[in-house]
Amino acid sequence: MEYLFPILIVITCILLVLVVLVQNPKGGGLSAAFGGGNQVMGVKKTADFLEKATWYLAIALLVLSLFSNVISFRGDNTNGDQSIAKEQIENATIPAQAIPDLPQIETLEE
Repeated sequence: MEYLFPILIVITCILLVLVVLVQNPKGGGLSAAFGGGNQVMGVKKTADFLEKATWYLAIALLVLSLFSNVISFRGDNTNGDQSIAKEQIENATIPAQAIPDLPQIETLEE
């Protein structure tokens, strides 16, 4: 289950790159390959399909990324990362070498 979302995200990214590369912003690309108007799926319909596919794949990538982030916070750690870090900080000891020897300041008595 933990590998499902990353795999789907990679597949979505690859499809999105392919769909974007097939398009041509100046009316060429895959839609220009179908030159005749007598075809079942004409130039306009091909461009519309590619545009809709781009939007759907971009939305799917966003949703999969959000779901992946939500699922990652539901890890097997029952204590939570912050409480483990807090316990380690509280239980930590300062080595004697880490504290420098400070010179003693003499106070002037008047």
